[in-house]
Order: sequence, then structure tokens, then C-alpha cells
Amino acid sequence: MIMKNIKNLLLNNTFSIFILFLLLIIPLFDLFHPGLPVTHDGQDHVARIANFYQNLQEGNVIPRWAASLNWGYGHPILMFLYPLPSYSASLFHFLGFSFVDSVKIVFGLSFILSGLTMFLWLRSLFPSTVAVIGSLLYTFVPYRFVDLYVRGAIGEHVAFIFPPLVLYFLYKLSKKYSYWYLVGGAFSVGGLILAHNAISLMFLPIIVLYVIYLAWKIGWQKKFILYASLIIVLGFGLAAFFWAPAFFEGKYTLRDIVTGPEALSRFLPFSDFIYGPWSYGGTGQFTAQIGILHWVLILFSIPLGIHLFKKKNKEWIIIFVLLIIFAFTLYLMTASSKPIWQTITTLQKFQFPWRFLSLTVFLSAVIGSFVVNFLLNLKILKSSNRKIYVAVLFIFIVLFLNKNYWHAKDYLYKNENFYSGIYLSTTDTGESSPIWSVRFMENLPKAHIEVLEGEANIKENYRSSTNHSYSILATSKAKFRENTLYFPGWKVFVDGKESPIEFQDYNNRGLMTFWVEKGEHGVGIRFEETKLRIFANLISIMSLLAVFSLGILSKKIWRR
Repeated sequence: MIMKNIKNLLLNNTFSIFILFLLLIIPLFDLFHPGLPVTHDGQDHVARIANFYQNLQEGNVIPRWAASLNWGYGHPILMFLYPLPSYSASLFHFLGFSFVDSVKIVFGLSFILSGLTMFLWLRSLFPSTVAVIGSLLYTFVPYRFVDLYVRGAIGEHVAFIFPPLVLYFLYKLSKKYSYWYLVGGAFSVGGLILAHNAISLMFLPIIVLYVIYLAWKIGWQKKFILYASLIIVLGFGLAAFFWAPAFFEGKYTLRDIVTGPEALSRFLPFSDFIYGPWSYGGTGQFTAQIGILHWVLILFSIPLGIHLFKKKNKEWIIIFVLLIIFAFTLYLMTASSKPIWQTITTLQKFQFPWRFLSLTVFLSAVIGSFVVNFLLNLKILKSSNRKIYVAVLFIFIVLFLNKNYWHAKDYLYKNENFYSGIYLSTTDTGESSPIWSVRFMENLPKAHIEVLEGEANIKENYRSSTNHSYSILATSKAKFRENTLYFPGWKVFVDGKESPIEFQDYNNRGLMTFWVEKGEHGVGIRFEETKLRIFANLISIMSLLAVFSLGILSKKIWRR
């Protein structure tokens, strides 16, 4: 059913989609250049994905431990890092692309897909011409190119695919029940969470408000409210294997210590939203402007809303609600909102207030679509040719105003071993480091395991990201240090029996130390799933089974 609907949409809007696709490729030409575009986080993302892929090769379906990061001491960053971009890049690497090219492919496809999913949703509400322009407003905006060519924010970039997709399936479900709309909606919510946990929380109120709006529009039908609730619940359930451990085990990291002060010091002046010169610098330097055309359309939406109100057209409610939310997102990025950030401490986990630009971009594109739709329906543009001329003018303006933003600053040229070998960084600002360790190790270990007290001979039998095996011959009782950061899940087994671990020794801060009695021993050190992670995994499995079970049930039984 879902494929049939999308197929019909493609057939009926082939030309519009073709034009949109061609336009979306234009800003991606720099990704075809050899090397990795120089960005704030691009190089680190490649290293993370290399560690992620290594886990998959070793049979860890849910990678959580990056063994080669942090100067070879390992790091739990994969547990807190949105996994969908890494799974996607790993697929392309498996198909034969380098890690760098795999990352560039994910960036490029995400940009194109975000435009197409926005078209899919907007086409349900407006004519195809408006949907094309709305999609361009969603993609050709300064902050999207900041994510692409300045920050190299792969998670946020991938996340832009899903909000329109979630709203599309909710809209279709409000019109007619279909199992495939339910499945599509659930996987879209799950995809949004797995693409970027912080961005998904920002968009959650929009999703809920859209559900309320659709329910009101169709007379508060209980079936739709049930289906919409199922979409959200199943979406969170499908992604539980990631977000539950990331949220609840964050207390073992420096997250709150690092991100709190960072968030409260990164507010922007309102003038930055109006205009800011293009820059490849960091926070406070790269532009946070909404976009000139976007501002024009937003300002024009105010008299449009008043006009619709006088005409008793209920769309005025939608426009003003969108404007209020848009204004609120701007407010949350300014210092005036500091009391809110201090009260609702969950916001501090977003690290940077300007992350709300993701939501602002979406809202400005939707508001702009309403305005464009109104303008193209004016009597003066009754002629189809005139509408086409105006539409082409809009497209030209969007491209022209952003033409200087879709270029890479420079390129990095490094071999694969640089990313897959020992990486001299945690690839974050230290917020994922365990609270009992130092923020960054900043030195290479002498060996994987060392004798601290006593005497012993050590033979390393096997080593993977999450499983280390040694044969030890101790001539006396000996104390050892495994040069791997401790995090819940790591266990030491001596001759098959679990042995106590010390990881808060001041002289070996954050590293695992343990004792072995005199004699010959087999020592295994493994990173296992905690009870919380096992429970979260089960929730995801049960949610997946629930999705399939709903498909098995007949429509008649389901309705009853």
C-alpha cells in the first residue's frame, strides 16, 4: 500500500521530483572532490565510524565501545553517539567504499532525501510547485550548509530526513487507516531518534502538536489518536536499544559537568538570526542567519494570517501557531531564555542553544510554503504561465542567495589506517568520558596490560574491541592494570570466574586493575551488556515483533 501510494505520487509528479532532484545535487559537487572536506567534526566522525564498523565485523550488532579511540584506552562514545549515520556509512564501506567516501555518501544522500521527504509531505498539502519551493526552503538555507561544510554534523544532517516523513505518515493515517502508514510512521520516529537524539527531542513537541491538529481536524476520532500514539510509542520502542542506555547511563559520564556550562555560555544575539557573514569558524563565528528569503516570507505571513482571519479561513490558526513556535525557538537561543535552561536541565544536554536552528529551519520552510501557496493563487497569477514564471523566480532567488555557502573550505588527505588505527582523541569534548577517569588520556599506553606489583609473564592470546584474552604465569601474587577505561559492562574473569575490579585508584584513574594469585592462569576481560542494556534491547525486539504482529492481524480484527 505504501509503495503503491509513493509510486502514484512519483508518476503524478515525475517532472517536479526530477527538477527537485537536479537542484538538490548542485550544492553537493564539492563532495565529489577527492579527500574529506575540512570541517569541525568531519575527521572525528570518520574515526568513530571506523570503530563502529570494527565492532560490526567482530559480531557486535549494537556497537557500544570504541576500542581505538582515546589514545588506545578505548571510549564509551558509541553508546551515546546516534548510530543511524554509522550504520549507513558502514553499509557503504562494506560495499567497498573507503571510510571517507562512505561518510561523504551519507552526507550527500541525506541532503537529497531530506528534500524529497519534505516534498512528499508538502505535496499532501499543496500543489507540486509549492512543494518543490518548500523543499528548497528546507534544504537551501545557511544552517544546512553550516552542518554540511562547516560543522560536518552528520547526525543532524541525517535527522533532517525524518520530521517531514513522520508528519507525512500521520497525515495519511488521518485520512485512511493503513498498516503501512503505521509501520512507516513508527520507523520514521525511530529513525529520527537514531539519527540524532537531541534533534528528536526538539521535534517531538511538533509531532505531538501535529497529532492534536489532525485529530481536531477530523473530529477527534479515537482510532486515529490510537494509531498516532502507537506510531510514537513503537518508534521510541524500536530505538530503545540506543536512547535508553544513552539517557540513563549518561550519569556515569562527564556529560552534565561539561555540557551544562557550555550550553549556558553559547547563547546568540538576535541580530545573528537576521544576518551573519559566512565563516568556517566555531561557535559565534559561523553564521546563524535564518536566510533573507525566509525572513521575507515569515514577515509576509503575518498580514497573510490577519487576512485569512478576516476571511474566516481556519488556516490563520496554523500560521500563527507556527509563527509563535518559530519565535519561541529563536527566544530559546538567546540569553533571555537562560532561566529556562537553568530550570529545565535536560536542555543543557543539547550542549549548544543554536541547535534549535534545526527546528527553526523546518518551521520557516513550512511557513514559507503557506505564503508561496497564497501568492501563487492570487488572481493576478491565474494564468499557468505566470505561476510558472513566479515559481522559477522563487527557485532562482533561493539558489542565488545560498550560492556562496555550498563549498568546502579545504580537504584532508589521509589513509584508512589513520581512522581505523589508534586515534589520538576521544572525538568529543570529553563529555562521554567516565566520571572516574581523566577527561582525555593524552598519551599512548606502554602495553595492553601491565604488571603493577609482583612478577609475571603475560601472553596475549586474542584481542577485539570488547574481548581481551591473556595467558598469565605469575611467580608471585601480582597486580595488573588493563590499559582500558572502565565503564559498566567491563568484567575480568580469572580462570573462568569473575574477579573484582578496581577502577578508582588515584594512580591508575579510570583504568581497570585486578589481582591474580601465584600460578598459571587464563584471564579474560570482556565488555558485556548491563541489565539496563539487555532490557532496552528486549524492548526494541518486542517493538519490532509488535510491528510485524500488527501486519499479521487482519484489518477486520484490528478494527474490532
